[in-house]
Amino acid sequence: MTTHQETNSADTPAGLSPAALDALMPMHLRISSTGHIQSVGPTMAKVRSEDELVGLRLLEVFELRRPLHVHSFADLLKARTSEVRMRFRVGYPLTFKGVFVPISDTKSDGALLNLSLGANVVDAVEHFDLTSADFASSDPTVDMLYLIEAKSVALEESKRLNKRLEQARSAAEEQAYTDTLTGLQNRRGMDAVLQQLELSGMPFGLMHLDLDYFKQVNDTYGHAAGDFVLQRVAEVLNDETRSDDLVARVGGDEFVLVFKGCVDLAILEGIAMRMISRLERPIDFEGQECRISASIGTTLSSFYEAPAADQMLSDADRALYASKDQGRACHTVFSPDGQNAH
Repeated sequence: MTTHQETNSADTPAGLSPAALDALMPMHLRISSTGHIQSVGPTMAKVRSEDELVGLRLLEVFELRRPLHVHSFADLLKARTSEVRMRFRVGYPLTFKGVFVPISDTKSDGALLNLSLGANVVDAVEHFDLTSADFASSDPTVDMLYLIEAKSVALEESKRLNKRLEQARSAAEEQAYTDTLTGLQNRRGMDAVLQQLELSGMPFGLMHLDLDYFKQVNDTYGHAAGDFVLQRVAEVLNDETRSDDLVARVGGDEFVLVFKGCVDLAILEGIAMRMISRLERPIDFEGQECRISASIGTTLSSFYEAPAADQMLSDADRALYASKDQGRACHTVFSPDGQNAH
């Protein structure tokens, strides 16, 4: 069996060496006078291995679609030089265009068929992992591949840029909604969550927590101690809430907690009392004991026919100050009938 690697220059058209023929026509097929494939170019061998092609009849491998009046290899030889359209009979459905040229020399008769990929070049390049090296340098396909590669590079760069912009946007948005000292949500973050809850109709409980004796810590030990205490408070509040709940620092020593889907006063009372108990424990800062406590006011969305964030915040604030009036370190629930109840 003869392959393009074994053909000598005397057996190739115009005495071209196999290497020259491969460079000029990387998708060529050399065909004997009987219509059998004798050798194939390197790109054709990449698309369909030589073992699948060499030795077979041309029209066993390819379906001839143009010229329309040709039905056999003998007809092709009679037609002399012909523009052809062909496709594989089996396997990946590649369609080719090319030129068929009968050859007659002192060695043998037969033909040379030079094919190109035509309109399906993009699919073929992707499917068979072809590169510009698989085409003759004069083939317009090379220019197309450069354009495809340039477009691919530009697309990838655009994706990377969009990803960086999205990350930057997310970081900026997170920063805009985050209290830098404690890492909790800030008032803007709280407003966004409450607006979503208003629109969704999901029930929720809302607590307003204010630290007791925090001013004394700042005045006695300095702002560094106050900042440390606020960070410790944030840890306690996060510990006592779920990941879906909101914990926001809305003032110097004021916090709002939103419990999504929870309007059970017994559960919220337990959470409030645990937070108060934990915040009454001394907080050590550089050998100094910082002592605070917390007063809490709570209201529930179920108290209202149409819950509104501003009204609920105001009512939770009223309940909070009722806790202050009772001696601090207390939890008070807002009563819709106007009577605050512990």
